[in-house]
Amino acid sequence: MLPSIASLFATALVFAMALPASADPVRIESGLVDGVSENGITVFKGIPFAASPVGDLRWREPAPVAAWNGIRRADAFSPICMQRGSYPEDAPPEPMSEDCLTLNIWVPDGATAGANLPVMVWIYGGGLLNGTASTPLYAGDELARRGVIVVTANYRLGAFGFLAHPELSSESEHKVSGNYGLLDQIAALKWVRRNIGAFGGDSENVTVFGQSSGSISISVLCASPLARDLFRRVIGQSGGLFEPLEVSSDFTLAAAEKAGESFAGRFGASSIAALRAKSAADIVAARFSPNAVIDGHLLSEPPYNALAAGRGCDADILVGSNAAEGLSFLTGRRVTAANLNALLGEDFPPFVVSLIGPKTPADDAAAKAAYVAFEGAMRFGWDMRTWAQLNAAGGGGKTFLYRFEHAPPGAEGAHHGAEMSYVFGHPLTQAWGDGDRALAETMGSYWTNFARTGDPNAPGLPLWPAFTAGQERALLLSSGMRTGSLPDDVELDAIGRLYATIRFVIANMYAIGGVVIVFVLALLYFLWRLMRPLVRRRSRAGIATTRRRP
Repeated sequence: MLPSIASLFATALVFAMALPASADPVRIESGLVDGVSENGITVFKGIPFAASPVGDLRWREPAPVAAWNGIRRADAFSPICMQRGSYPEDAPPEPMSEDCLTLNIWVPDGATAGANLPVMVWIYGGGLLNGTASTPLYAGDELARRGVIVVTANYRLGAFGFLAHPELSSESEHKVSGNYGLLDQIAALKWVRRNIGAFGGDSENVTVFGQSSGSISISVLCASPLARDLFRRVIGQSGGLFEPLEVSSDFTLAAAEKAGESFAGRFGASSIAALRAKSAADIVAARFSPNAVIDGHLLSEPPYNALAAGRGCDADILVGSNAAEGLSFLTGRRVTAANLNALLGEDFPPFVVSLIGPKTPADDAAAKAAYVAFEGAMRFGWDMRTWAQLNAAGGGGKTFLYRFEHAPPGAEGAHHGAEMSYVFGHPLTQAWGDGDRALAETMGSYWTNFARTGDPNAPGLPLWPAFTAGQERALLLSSGMRTGSLPDDVELDAIGRLYATIRFVIANMYAIGGVVIVFVLALLYFLWRLMRPLVRRRSRAGIATTRRRP
C-alpha cells in the first residue's frame, strides 16, 4: 500500500525538524558563510583561515585564502591535520588531510555584528604531534551559552608543522624554517582579528586559551613579536616553555635544520622538491620530534628571557596545573623505593635528580607518590607558577594561578588533561555526580568571566585572589574550593634555584671562565711563592754538598 501524501509530508517535516537549521549568512573577507543552529547555539564549522598547505605550499608560511562566490556552507568540520595517534587518547577518529587549516566558531544565538562579545580562541594540545579543533570535548557550545564566542583552530603538526631545513630557510623571505604550526596559530588569530566582528565578537577582547602543548604554544606566542596585539588575555592550562633553553641546542635554527636534513635523508630525498613529492601518509609515518625553534623571526629569545625583560605580551593571565600530572608518565613503569631515582634519571639529567629529586622513600607507595609529584613539578607545576611570577613582576596585567585537585570519576587523581571536561562542560563519562557538575559550572563561569573582564570573580562564586609579587596565592580547584599557597611550593622553589643558577652560569660564562683562569694563575703563583724558599734551600744545600766533596 502506497503512503498517502499527508504521511509523506509529515515524515518530511519530522526529518527536517531533526536537522540543524541553517543560520543567516555572514560576510567575511573571503565571501559569505552560513552555519547551523544547534541547541540554541549557532555553529560555523570548517571555515578556512589560510590556503591549503599542499604541493608547493607544504612547509611554507600560511598563505591567504582565495575568495569564493556564493554562500559557503559551514555545516561540517574539515578533516583534521595529519597525525599519528590522537589527543586526548580516547578522542573519536576523524578524517585526516593536509588540507586542514580551518577553524570553527560557536556563537550565542541572536548575536549579530556589533554585539562586541568576548572571544575565546582555543589551541589544542597533543605534544605538537596530534590533536584536533573538532573533537567533541572541545565543542564550544556550553561556554558560548555564557555569552562568549568560542573559536577552535587547526594547526599543522609533527613534521608538517615543525620541519626545518637549510633549503627551506633559503627559499623563505625571512631565511628561516620550522615553526609552521605556530605560524598557523598566528594566522588563525589574525583571521579572528579581521573577521570576528561579523559574528558579533569583539576583536579587541580576545582570550587565547590552551592546554598542554597548546598552552606551551601560547607561552611562545607571548614572547613573539609576530603575535603582539592579537590577544588581550591568556589562559594557560598545564604547559609553558620557561626552562633555560640555552642548555639545549634543539631549540636553535642550526640544530633544527640539521635534524631536518637527517629526516630528509631517511627518505633518500636529496632536495625539498623530492621531499614535497612524498605522500602525506609517508611523511606522517616517519619519526619526528617537533619543537619551537628560536629562529630570529617568530622567536628571537627564550620565552623566559622575553617575559623577564618586559618584552612579552601585555596581558591578563590565568594559568595553572593539575595535582597529579605525573600519573601520565607512569605508563609501562612500576615505581619502587629501589628504582625511583633510576626511573627519574631516564627522564631528567641524573645530577638534577640527585640535587633536587625526592629523598629515599619509606616504601613503594611513597616512591610512586614521589615519582608522580616530581614529574608533575618538573614538567608543568614549575612552568605555570613561573609564568604567574613573571607576569606579576612585570606588571603586564592581572594574574591568577590555580591548581586543579579534583579526580574525575574512576581516575586515580587529577591527571594531565583532567580539567578540560570541566572547563568545556562536557563529561567524559556518565558517572559525573552533583559535585562534578557543580565544579564544571563554577569553572565555566571563572573562565568566561576572565575572558570578559580579565577577572574570574563574580557574585556567587568562591573568591579567587589575585596572584601578586607580594602575595603568591592560588585557587585550589576541587569540590571543596580553597585558596592559599601551592602545596609543593618548596619543591618548586628548589627547581627555580637550580634553573637560576644555570642561567647565571650561561649568562656569565666568559666572565666565570676569566675568573677561573685568574684563580688558577693566582693559585699557581701562591704555590710558587710557597715552594720557592724550599726550592732555594734544597738548591743551596745541593751546592754546599757539592763544594764539600773532595
